[in-house]
Formats: sequence, structure tokens, C-alpha cells
Amino acid sequence: SVTWDDIAGLAYAKKSVQEAVIWPLMRPDLFTGLRKPPKGLLLFGPPGTGKTLIGKAIAHESGSTFFSISASSLTSKWVGEGEKLVKTLFSLARYFQPSVVFIDEIDSLLSQRSDGDADNGSRRLKTEFLVQLDGASTNDDQDRILIVGATNRPEEIDEAVRRRMGKRLYIPLPSKEGRKEMFLRLLAKNPNTLSDEEMEKLVELTDGYSGSDIKNLCAEASMFSVRDLGSFIKHASADQLRPIEFKDCRSALKSIRPSVAQSDLDRYIEWNRTFGS
Repeated sequence: SVTWDDIAGLAYAKKSVQEAVIWPLMRPDLFTGLRKPPKGLLLFGPPGTGKTLIGKAIAHESGSTFFSISASSLTSKWVGEGEKLVKTLFSLARYFQPSVVFIDEIDSLLSQRSDGDADNGSRRLKTEFLVQLDGASTNDDQDRILIVGATNRPEEIDEAVRRRMGKRLYIPLPSKEGRKEMFLRLLAKNPNTLSDEEMEKLVELTDGYSGSDIKNLCAEASMFSVRDLGSFIKHASADQLRPIEFKDCRSALKSIRPSVAQSDLDRYIEWNRTFGS
């Protein structure tokens, strides 16, 4: 299970999710009328920034049943089967409520409807999903179901889905403080000799890195002490490994580069300015 403490940085996103999602799921008696929570939460931003972790943390922190769904689990080669699966999913979510339905890469399932969708069944699946999400056939006011979608391509999501996702949160690349917290947590897993000054230098050098990039960087840096063993690796014991040093991190920086382009970041910022909430 994932808690807020497992997610480094993202203070604003965590605070927003707490107010809009977790408190209403925990205390539905307080959130009525105008305080009624949104039915859907869309987490968008670059890959590797912690969107999936936030989805898991929501379920754990609110004590909800967690359903993790991918596009493949709701599609079928049989006509009409996809719509039935969507209906079954929502029926289960209502039965086990409060529940959180997490859809990773939601753009692959609920992309914009087009004329080409009419024949392959995806339009019917999207329509059924929208009907269920609106709660048209249920006791809408009593349901405590939250749909959480995560995507790297928010501009491809259908407008009707976007409207139903009442809260749309941009999950950005980690800030300077967030990167430092990540390095401290990751490097604490193995002995290391990094001083405070070296840690600050490492944080500066990794501007533009995602959380996933930083994890890969630390993993690569930790491998240099193993490589130093050379042919003795068969007989060496674990305590013979030297600790991770700053030079290992500098060397790892040469092969582990940022995975998010500036043009992609500009695209997310523009979409957030237009549709973010």
C-alpha cells in the first residue's frame, strides 16, 4: 500500500487531492450540497512524475476499495461485451463503495470520439462509460465512487470525459526540494558518502529530471561499486562493496538523461492554463 509519505514533493497536488477527494470519501456527511466532491479526478503531466502513485495513495488514505483498470481489461472482440464489462465494473464499485476506480493511460480508453469509432465498438464503450460516470441509472447522490484517470496526453481525451472529470490536476516535474527528498530516500537504501554540498550539487545537475529518471540515475550510480569488483564478483561478499560516491553519480549522469522534452512541458503547461482546475 502507498501512503502520502511515499510520494516525495508534489505538496500542492497532495493538498488539492486531500481537500477534493480524500476528506469527502472519509466524511461524506460534511460534503453535501455545494461541497459535493467531483465524480472524477484527472491527473496529467509528463511520464514518471508520480501520477499512478497518487492514485494508489488516494485509495489507501481514504480507506476505499481500489480498482485498477487498463484499456485491455475493458475491451473485447465480442460485440457488446465491452459495454457489459464497463457496467459490471461500476456495479462492483457501487457494491464495495467507497471505492476508487483508477484508469492508467485513460487517453487510450476514452479518446475523442470520431466517425471511425462507429463500427469498431469503441464509441459504444465510451458512451456506456459516460452514462455510468454520470450516474444516470443509479442513486447518484448516495454513491461514493471516484474515477481517477492518469494520462500523459490530456489533449486526446474526449471533451465529454474532460467535463465529467471535475478536478484536473497538473502533476509537474519535481521541484528542487522534491528532487532532494527523492535523492535522500533513494540513496539511503545503500551506503553512500555524499556530503551535503555534493547532494546540493547533484540536485542542481538534475534540473528537468522526472522522478523516474532520478530513480534510474541512482540505480545506475549504485552499479559502479559492483563493476569495480570485476572478476572477484563470484567470491566477494556484500560488505566488500564500497559505498556510493559522488563520482558515481557524475558518471551516471552521462548515460541517464532527462526523458521529458521542453516542448512537451510547454504543451502540458498550456493545457493546464486552459483546462486545469
